[in-house]
Amino acid sequence: MLCLLFLSLPLGAAEEVGQPPVAVPDAEDSRWTRTLERVASGVVTIQVDLARAFDTEWNTSSQATGFVVDAKRGLILTNRHVVTPGPVTAQAVFLNREEVALYPVYRDPVHDFGFYRYDPAKLRFIKPTELKLYPEGAQVGREIRVIGNDAGEQLSILAGTLARLDRAAPSYGLGKYNDFNTFYYQAASSTSGGSSGSPVIDIEGRVLALNAGGSTQAASSFYLPLDRVTRALRKIQQGEPIERGTLQTVFEYTHFDELRRLGLREQTEAEVRRQFPKLTGMLVVSEVQPGSPADGQLEPGDILVEVNGEPIAGFARLAEVLDDLVGRTVHLTLERGGEVLERTLPVEDLHAITPDRYLEFGDAVVHNLSWQQARHINVPIRGIYVANPGYVFGAAGVPRGAVITEIAGTPTATLDEFERVVRTLGDGERQPVRFFTVEDPRTVQLRVIRMDRRWFPARACVRDDTQGAWPCIAWNGPGEPSLPQPASTTYAQSSDPVVNRLIPSLVLVNFDMPYSVSGITDRNYYGTGVIADAERGLVIVDRNTVPAPVGDVRLTFAGTVEIPGKVEYIHPLHNLAMVSYDPALIGTTPAKSAVFRAAELQPGEQVWAVGLSRDSTVQSRSAVVSAVEGVSFPLSRTLRFREANLETVTLVNGPQNYDGVLANEQGEVVATWSSFAYDAGRETRQENRGIPADLVTEMIEVVRDGRALRSLEVEFAALPLAAASRLGLPAHWIRRLEQHNPERRQALSVVRLVGGSPAE
Repeated sequence: MLCLLFLSLPLGAAEEVGQPPVAVPDAEDSRWTRTLERVASGVVTIQVDLARAFDTEWNTSSQATGFVVDAKRGLILTNRHVVTPGPVTAQAVFLNREEVALYPVYRDPVHDFGFYRYDPAKLRFIKPTELKLYPEGAQVGREIRVIGNDAGEQLSILAGTLARLDRAAPSYGLGKYNDFNTFYYQAASSTSGGSSGSPVIDIEGRVLALNAGGSTQAASSFYLPLDRVTRALRKIQQGEPIERGTLQTVFEYTHFDELRRLGLREQTEAEVRRQFPKLTGMLVVSEVQPGSPADGQLEPGDILVEVNGEPIAGFARLAEVLDDLVGRTVHLTLERGGEVLERTLPVEDLHAITPDRYLEFGDAVVHNLSWQQARHINVPIRGIYVANPGYVFGAAGVPRGAVITEIAGTPTATLDEFERVVRTLGDGERQPVRFFTVEDPRTVQLRVIRMDRRWFPARACVRDDTQGAWPCIAWNGPGEPSLPQPASTTYAQSSDPVVNRLIPSLVLVNFDMPYSVSGITDRNYYGTGVIADAERGLVIVDRNTVPAPVGDVRLTFAGTVEIPGKVEYIHPLHNLAMVSYDPALIGTTPAKSAVFRAAELQPGEQVWAVGLSRDSTVQSRSAVVSAVEGVSFPLSRTLRFREANLETVTLVNGPQNYDGVLANEQGEVVATWSSFAYDAGRETRQENRGIPADLVTEMIEVVRDGRALRSLEVEFAALPLAAASRLGLPAHWIRRLEQHNPERRQALSVVRLVGGSPAE
């Protein structure tokens, strides 16, 4: 029977730790109550912040449980996924709500346990109980308690009974941390995420196992045995390194009925049953890592019989032997299809194939591919894992989980090889990258990245468990951008004379944002720009192409010449922006300033919508003006820019797949054909509308002359005169507005004001 209990303390004990007493059922065994009172002060809530994405973990915040196993040294045992494989900051909250900083000491490369340390001198009001590890006490049918935190809110006790001691390690999915080469214990329960790292104790308060995970569908919890934990704790206490050996092979515990089908000989089964009467199976090779010394020597389905002449049928003894033989060889006796095989293999250092160093540049985090990730996709443990694509790789379409095999034409099997190439790249320098992804490891993809040494630091960081930190060394190197050499191109001609007049005035603008600012979360944009001043290199775009002044601008002429640009001006009120380029960089390219015609468009008037697609292909369409009307977009949920107080041009079947300009028959720009982004509920939507040329020319003059731009800080909306009359607008004003614009017959109504402005 299972039940969820909450810790009860006698009044004196409750006063000692500053917690109110909590009632427990009368049926609660008094012996268990005394045990829980004694050990509760040694159980802590751990608040974790992952500072960087690393290996299987994303940078995020979480909470879990841990418990004191050495009060003198301040050692806390918890799960590996709580200590995390990468940079982390953490703190422990004790039962009396005292907080202390935690520093990672050790995280196992494979098994789900690790240690934090704290400074015992920092605790002023509590002396935590030191919980003793008692791995030999785990038995089927033994009553247990799991002491954890209920999502960090309170200490909770889960009662249960150990049901299995030979469960396979739980699988959490592709790309995530998964334990292997160990048994797990199992009991029916429903522990929450905050219970990760909780002690599983017996009635004497001794720790039998470590709570590691659970299945909500099956209402089961999984506990890690403590055989490797006790060894690691002893090594830490003695100040010795924790050797971990591996054959880069995953074994699976398989029962005798299945072993017979694999060809296990009768005499072998009889001998194993005699030596291990409590076991019902043996270890079988499940995975052999490609490129490892065991590759080609072992095969899935091989039954492990002996190690160095010693019969072995369980994980604990196998791990013990391998851990003691790091750097040496081990002799295995196996059976394959009824045939006895002998193999001698080197025992590798498990820590050597576990990343403990990363590079950070352009907001990206990369490190050596780990065995955890390599085994998921059955590839050799080599290559550079993209833990966070950041600005550099994200803009190029290289995703998280990509494994880089080559950069700038140089193979990169290790992080050292990768760093030697990357740290020589200057800001803005482009280089090709070859990679594959975890989802499709057989397909090699090619992208071109653009190096960043401007927006983000570039450094190499190495784990130091003596400090509990990852000290970093900044890169010395070029950093300075290398300016492109001038280049020239020509424009292709079309059969439409209007389009031919406009093509030399259009340029493809790409904009990459290094940071999320002003409610804008997307980082990569492109759109069509129109050259307003070819002599000075000024280009007009919309704010859905260049949404903020912080970022990198690139302009492409005629689909051939790409040069850098910079943001000159972001219109504070309307969907317009201006970027610039150095005209010398396009050589003799016949770029021209567009001719703007400030004319009021009328419904039914014919225009040409001309722009560029993402690959710089010229797009054009003859269209008819549908209306010239004020915009009315929903209020922004993310506080991003939202257009208002603007009459825009809409077209009958206007193109929505490209932006650019609207031109008359003479090839004069009468409006920009701009993309407007706005929030609609929890989605961001886009639609194209025309911005009249008079507003564009006004902005050009403001920028050229350095004039101030003024605003009433009021948002207006069009109101039919009939509605205005009902609101009390005098008749003489109705007549004046009627005469002013007989077609529109409308007034402007105040919708909202900017708080704190003079208009308020």
